[in-house]
Amino acid sequence: DASSFPSGGLRATFEARGYTAWDPTSYAFVKDNTLCIPTVFCSYGGQILDKKTPLLRSMQALSKQTKRILALFGNEDVKYINTTVGPEQEYFLIDKNLFKKRKDLIYTGRTLIGARPPKGQELDDHYFGSLRPRVNAFMQDLDKELWKYGVYAKTKHNEVSPSQHELATVFTTANISTDHNQLVMELMRKIAEKHDLTCLLHEKPFDGVNGSGKHNNWSISTDKGTNLLEPGKNPRENKQFILILTAIVKAIDEYQDLLRGTVASAGNDHRLGANEAPPAIVSMFIGTHLFSILEDIADGRVTLETTLEKMMLGVHVLPSFTKDTTDRNRTSPFAFTGNKFEFRMLGSAFSLAGPNTVINTIIAKAFKSFADKLEGCEDFDSCLEDLIKEEYSKHRRIVFNGNNYSEQWLKEAERRGLENLKSSVDAFPVFVKKKNVELFEEFHVFEKSELESRVEILYDTYAKTINIEALTLIDIINRQIYPSCNEYLFSLADGIEKLKKIDCPNLNSTIKRISSISNFIEALLSSNEKLEKTLTSSNSLEDSKELSFYLYEKVIPLMDECRNACDSLELLVDSKYWPMPTYGELLYSV
Repeated sequence: DASSFPSGGLRATFEARGYTAWDPTSYAFVKDNTLCIPTVFCSYGGQILDKKTPLLRSMQALSKQTKRILALFGNEDVKYINTTVGPEQEYFLIDKNLFKKRKDLIYTGRTLIGARPPKGQELDDHYFGSLRPRVNAFMQDLDKELWKYGVYAKTKHNEVSPSQHELATVFTTANISTDHNQLVMELMRKIAEKHDLTCLLHEKPFDGVNGSGKHNNWSISTDKGTNLLEPGKNPRENKQFILILTAIVKAIDEYQDLLRGTVASAGNDHRLGANEAPPAIVSMFIGTHLFSILEDIADGRVTLETTLEKMMLGVHVLPSFTKDTTDRNRTSPFAFTGNKFEFRMLGSAFSLAGPNTVINTIIAKAFKSFADKLEGCEDFDSCLEDLIKEEYSKHRRIVFNGNNYSEQWLKEAERRGLENLKSSVDAFPVFVKKKNVELFEEFHVFEKSELESRVEILYDTYAKTINIEALTLIDIINRQIYPSCNEYLFSLADGIEKLKKIDCPNLNSTIKRISSISNFIEALLSSNEKLEKTLTSSNSLEDSKELSFYLYEKVIPLMDECRNACDSLELLVDSKYWPMPTYGELLYSV
């Protein structure tokens, strides 16, 4: 029955029939005494309703075009190409009993109010600290449970923010990795419950500290196991790698809007641009060594061979080792990290399917373009050099090896003509831009109607998310914050007469405190009243796009106003009166 799935206008509710088909490349598994079989899902009319089918189609398209590229270099024995992905999953663990006392966490997955605690993540002592016993026990149980399902969880460690952690699984094909990651997120929540914990997968559950992402490490390899993104000892002479790298530069530049769109959501809007998350501007990092090679080709210079350095630590009992030719860039949205690209813009709750569908398809397009130009060339080496020079020169603007957080980069990106889609409501429409529709249709990944429906669903989901958050905030203010602050205010007022009788020197200070609290309560009530009226006015808007922009432009700023007043009150009100666990309690309770 496909009628219960969001349709985005793709079909009417009475058109209910849907079809499933097994994906034989992704292993079945038993969960909760039930045989679970990874499947695809389509409507009676053949429209795609799932995320697996487009991903499989994109993998097929990339395999076909990559084989054409490899054949140009004499590698005609390759039967198929694997898209491989190794995701890093970030998450928060908080005490379950404290979670139950926060309506905002229960209803929205994030804290809608909360003043910063005296200590946050500034010392990095959690990141580099040892695992707490309770967390370690959770991680061990999670590993064992994942291994039962054939999910090869490997790396686990603390992340930067207090109570934040990370799990990484071993690289496998993109569709299996996507299925496994869905299992990882589900099992994280279930195993956390057994340890009286709650796992938070929202992109920004706490303001002022790191948000949680899902770093998508992407690569391509042949059926022989050869990683096509391995530069080798002398990348300049590895012409196949240089051509592939240039094609990826071309793809990211031409379809930077699609990459931004594929990570757009109400939750990720809070995260992108700060605290270890890349900005909303898409760029790519390739390192100084590869950058110099491509720049030399583009400008007609001879590339000098790079000598690999030995790292000597100055202690005779410690080994020396070869230093990498380039550093890592943790601020880049799409960064080359040695033999793979790390797409760092995904939010922690995202499915891997959407971003990898886009990455595969845009790179398939670039490979096809290159193969079309090079196949049949009489002087292949000359054509190859000219093509790399021409295409890199055209698309070099997307390459940036510096600090993506800096104000200078925002100005430089604008000068280069890179897109800056700051919010999700600005990013959603990119899927139905003419060039992007043509791209997906060319490789039979999506039809135009399927893309239009998905944009409609994205706007609808965004609007519902913001609406739920606003209603939750109003409820918290009316039924928890205001009554509690008033109660504390009355207790202070009752004490004024007692202080007068004993001629207490801090009488004036207490009066000032009462006045300050009263002012913040008044500001809170005023902002909350405006929020309620503005949210009520949105009920007349039926178009999901119009509604989303209204909520983004009118409602969210008022939610921020309410939050500022609440957070100011939290710092003034006696903790005995504050009606919910604070950030300090939530982040340091495990």
